[in-house]
Amino acid sequence: MKKIVEIYNSINLIIRIFLGIVLGVAFALAIPKFQFISVFGLLFIGALKSIAPILVFVLIISSLANAKVGNNDGRKYKTIVFLYILSMFLSALVGILASFMFPVTLKLAGVSNTFAAPEGISEVLVSILTNIVSNPIKSLSEANYISILFWSVIIGFTLKNIAKSTTKDFFSDLAAVMTKVVRGIINCAPFGIMGLVFQAVTESGIHIFIDYAKLLALLVVSLSFVALVVEPFLSFLFTRRNPYPLVYTALRDSGITAFFTRSSAANLPVNMDVCDKLGLDKSFYSISLPLGAAINTNGAAVTISIMSLATVHTLGIQVDIPTAFILSILVTLAACGASGVAGGSLLLIPMACSLFGISSDISMQVVAIGFIVGVVQDSFETAINSSSDVIYTATAEYHDNLMSEKK
Repeated sequence: MKKIVEIYNSINLIIRIFLGIVLGVAFALAIPKFQFISVFGLLFIGALKSIAPILVFVLIISSLANAKVGNNDGRKYKTIVFLYILSMFLSALVGILASFMFPVTLKLAGVSNTFAAPEGISEVLVSILTNIVSNPIKSLSEANYISILFWSVIIGFTLKNIAKSTTKDFFSDLAAVMTKVVRGIINCAPFGIMGLVFQAVTESGIHIFIDYAKLLALLVVSLSFVALVVEPFLSFLFTRRNPYPLVYTALRDSGITAFFTRSSAANLPVNMDVCDKLGLDKSFYSISLPLGAAINTNGAAVTISIMSLATVHTLGIQVDIPTAFILSILVTLAACGASGVAGGSLLLIPMACSLFGISSDISMQVVAIGFIVGVVQDSFETAINSSSDVIYTATAEYHDNLMSEKK
């Protein structure tokens, strides 16, 4: 058994997920009456639904409490933080606009036509204010992500202002433990996806993959737009120089490796090497790059926006402009807490869906679909997340040099 587990773990997760999809389709077509296969999918969703609220709560607290921008409070550090946040906000807007222009619907179980959708911004705001101060323990058990986000931010910033605290170390260790637990669950994703695909194909037929293809195409195009338009625009805005040589270098030297590793943290040494080749200040990029690996997840902002709005479109909820703006802010905050594991951003979809009163039972089905399209999507997302760390680090330094020259 140990040998089998070792062989299983030695195979790349993307390949294992792909095999899970193939087996799910094959079993659905060959032995559709063997419904016990779908139990793997139910167990996978159940595990994700149970761990996601705790993961979000702990990660955000740990990230805020232990965030360090360095002792130098200079212009470059302010610029890089501003670029990271602005980039995620604009990326969220790109995902929202793309979803409005090309709405995608999904096949979800347990969705009725009598779903009580919010009627406008006033109802959304009332729902937020009502839920935001709920008991945090109760919120964790009921997956009330609005309240979880609120209390984790409050606790995180409070801990940050405490100079020495073993509580910071506790949450840091707890975040590491929860990340390992999630990695373990995701390591079993091929079996869960096999069960989910089996259930989807037996209930809706093989054409279910047309919906997945539309969703994947929307995600890839939107992510590419962020990489080739939004990021160059921000770089030009701050440096007043042609951004595309820098973008090309970042995508070639950082994005390609991140595409295959699917981990911004694992790609950090590569980014350090790229910045060194660009001749950037080591004392600066040694801080900006780890910070970016932790909070700069503009690709995640796109994914969360599109996946949550696909859920909204499926349920027939009408979204007005003010609500969309609030969603973009919520997605930006959620993206800052994205987990460092492959597919970690998918676990934040329920937080965005909760803005519209969508239950965890429904939003977790969308998370499961995300793992199916994540065979391609997550690689694109990570490539954009990691390469943008290099782009914005260089942009912040070039901007600082420009400001110094003007003086």
